[in-house]
Amino acid sequence: MKAVFFLAAVLLSGCSLLPKPAINISAASIDVPSTLMQELQQGNKPRLAIPVSVYTFRDQTGQYKPQANVSSFSTAVTQGATSILTQTLLDSGWFAPLEREGLQNLLTERKIHGSNKKAAELPPLKEARLLFEGGIISYETNLTTGGIGAEYFGVGASELYREDQVTIYLRAVDVHTGQVLLSVASNKKVFSQELRAGLFRYVSLNRLLEAEGGYSTNEPVQYCVKQAIETAVAELISQGQQRGFWRADTQAGLTSEG
Repeated sequence: MKAVFFLAAVLLSGCSLLPKPAINISAASIDVPSTLMQELQQGNKPRLAIPVSVYTFRDQTGQYKPQANVSSFSTAVTQGATSILTQTLLDSGWFAPLEREGLQNLLTERKIHGSNKKAAELPPLKEARLLFEGGIISYETNLTTGGIGAEYFGVGASELYREDQVTIYLRAVDVHTGQVLLSVASNKKVFSQELRAGLFRYVSLNRLLEAEGGYSTNEPVQYCVKQAIETAVAELISQGQQRGFWRADTQAGLTSEG
C-alpha cells in the first residue's frame, strides 16, 4: 500500500516539475512586435507609404469550436481579422491604411460636421491606390494527434498533443484597373498539449482512493491568425518589389506615379 501512495506522489510531483504558466492575475500589456515585423520596420521602406483600403477580411471557414456533446456557437477563429490586417499593414511602414471598415460611421461624422454652418469645410476623403482582399479560408483540426501514457495497478500518467492549421489568402488589387497584382497564401500550425497523472484504486472493500493532476497548453488561434497575416504581408511586399510594383527608399512606386 505504501508503494502505491509513493508512486502516486512521484507521478503528481513529476507534473509539477514540468514548465507551466503561473496562475496569477496580471496587468494588461501591449503586444510586442514579432521578429518578422521588427525586420520589416528596420528594413528599407518606400519614401511615401502606399495608401490602401481594407473593407473586410472575413472568416470564410464557417467553423465553430469543437466541443464534445455540446452545441457550440463560438467560432473556431477570430472575427477581428480585418483589424489585425489593418494593424499589420500600418506597422509594416510600407502601407498607409485608410478607414473603410467603419466608413459609414466616418461619413456620418463628416455629415454632422457639415451641418454646422460655422465649421470649416472638410477636405475630400483620400482615395486608395490598392485594395486588399481575401480572408481566412481554412481551419483544419486534428491534422496530427498522438501521445504516450502508461498505467499500472490504478496509477497512470499520459501526455497528449494535437495540431490544427489555419490558412489565409491575401491579394492586392489595383483600384484604377481592377487587376489582381499579387496573391499570396500562408498557413500556421496551432499546437495543443495536455499532461496528466492520476491514481484510481480501492484501498479497502468500501474505500476508494482517487487523485488526479495535470494541465493543458493551447496556442491561441488569434495569434496564429496574426502570424499568418504578417507572413502573407511580408511575402506580398517581397513579391511586389521583385515584380517592380514598388521599390524602397527613393522610389515610391504606386504612391505617386499611379
